[in-house]
Amino acid sequence: MENGFSLIELFKLGGPFMWVLLAYSVATIAIIIERCIYLAWHDCKVAPISNKVKSFLHDNQRYEAEKYLSSYGRKQTVATVLLALVRNARFGENRMERAAEAEAQERLRRMENGFNYLTALSSLAPLTGFLGTVSGMIGAFQSIATATDVNAQLVAGGIYEALITTVFGLIIAIVALLAYNLLIQKVDTFAAETSKAINDLVPELMGA
Repeated sequence: MENGFSLIELFKLGGPFMWVLLAYSVATIAIIIERCIYLAWHDCKVAPISNKVKSFLHDNQRYEAEKYLSSYGRKQTVATVLLALVRNARFGENRMERAAEAEAQERLRRMENGFNYLTALSSLAPLTGFLGTVSGMIGAFQSIATATDVNAQLVAGGIYEALITTVFGLIIAIVALLAYNLLIQKVDTFAAETSKAINDLVPELMGA
């Protein structure tokens, strides 16, 4: 038996469960790329806009602050949240906070869209890999049971071929978990900075 294998040969050795793992890997990569593009396209910087709005409000220029926030499109995520805060300031502190929080929750929901699939894939991939390994082990032991001449090469070959699905499943899980943690960290940072910006601007709006 050869010492090295190409990816295609490893895929064939893994059996039918490799097709399921292939689908998982494609889905994982697609979600990661789509989320990275989404977060890169929607600017998540909070401090520059928040500080600018705060300077407007400090000078009692609420209309200018609203106009400034309105100039940003949906691409600038925090602008929509702060715009909801400023527009509802005339209805009182409770109303404007609730409006800003509702808009922030909607923006966070959109940013986290697909994250649940990454966590699901990080759990399903290794389980599918283990299932493929168990299936392969059954086949290996069946070959041993029917063989007239059992040797170490026959036993070891069947076992390591069965373990291929576990390796692929774990790789997919590691990639999915790593991407999830990196992406959720960015979203959590945005959420914390947005919450701080809202708390900083409310007193300014109440005094404007």
